[in-house]
Amino acid sequence: MNRIKHTLTAVSTAISLFFAAPLLAQDDYEPMEPRWSFAIHGGAGTIARENMTPEQDAEYRAALQQALDAGSDILKNGGSAMDAVLAAIVLLEDDPKFNAGRGAVFTWEGENELDAALMDGKDRSAGAVTGVKAIKNPILLAREVMKDGRHVFLSGAGAEEFAGERGLETAPPEWFATEARREALERLKARQLSSLDVDTKFGTVGAVALDLDGNMVAGTSTGGLTGKRWGRIGDVPVLGAGTYADNRDCAVSATGQGEYFIRAVVGYSICTGLKHKWRTMLDEAQASVPLDDDGNPTFMVHASEMWLEQSDVQAVADEVMADVKDLGGTGGVIVVSPFGPAVFSFNTPGMYRGRATSAGVNEVAIYGDE
Repeated sequence: MNRIKHTLTAVSTAISLFFAAPLLAQDDYEPMEPRWSFAIHGGAGTIARENMTPEQDAEYRAALQQALDAGSDILKNGGSAMDAVLAAIVLLEDDPKFNAGRGAVFTWEGENELDAALMDGKDRSAGAVTGVKAIKNPILLAREVMKDGRHVFLSGAGAEEFAGERGLETAPPEWFATEARREALERLKARQLSSLDVDTKFGTVGAVALDLDGNMVAGTSTGGLTGKRWGRIGDVPVLGAGTYADNRDCAVSATGQGEYFIRAVVGYSICTGLKHKWRTMLDEAQASVPLDDDGNPTFMVHASEMWLEQSDVQAVADEVMADVKDLGGTGGVIVVSPFGPAVFSFNTPGMYRGRATSAGVNEVAIYGDE
């Protein structure tokens, strides 16, 4: 309530200044200064310092920083959220340390099956692919599905046929395969383990961006779960679950146990939660405006004068991730909103992550206590 009173005071002051200040001063008045915000992730899970050598720690941080810089450099120079998200994810897909593109986990049959999704918050156009095996960068295929516009979600052989028509780069099986991922599959089969026993972290990669034009984009790419069977599809290519963007509310990319993220509709739930919180604050502010003698508001609170703080965005993301935990799922999300800050929320010991904003934030982190 204090924040509402503070905002109302600012609004009242702005209205008074409008009538008292010279016209020239109004030309420089910008109630919502353009800003950009960017966040990436490389998976969440049981990531502990004692299980990482200093060299491994440094390698992951360097990879995250490279992807973060690729996207934030585009945004700070006035580039689009779409270009920033694609630049970061392509780098992460090409890095064998992450479970996306090169370095993807193996299915039960010993193949690498890749999923990706991309969504543009400006018009909610989207592209998603699942079960592709020979596309070097699945996120670029998702982009082509979006650009084509006839469909949103393609799978398997059909998606690869479409990729061929669009001239996308392919790669042989050995490009995607890594010895560490193959060993994980062999251990799962030999010991009759579940995927959660060998996948101590979910190496899905993703990025979300807000650009200076106010547009938001979300993208996510993954190899799924070790030993997945029967054409299993997780949350990543399911719009509204693992990937979602809407300029009115937020952009979200998720990583974790996809079955639970699908059931909780995580991406859409976070955006809807932010919409409700902002709308409630706006309504409360308007209800607090003094009335004139005829019972009418003395002024109207404009939507551009109200904004959510980073703590508000964090609270909504945390609430949705708590719901995932209550269902039995683990993982995390990255979120940007029209209000500026980029936030993370995860219910695991660690999450490979990074964020940068026009306010000067630039950081990468791995463990939960960072």
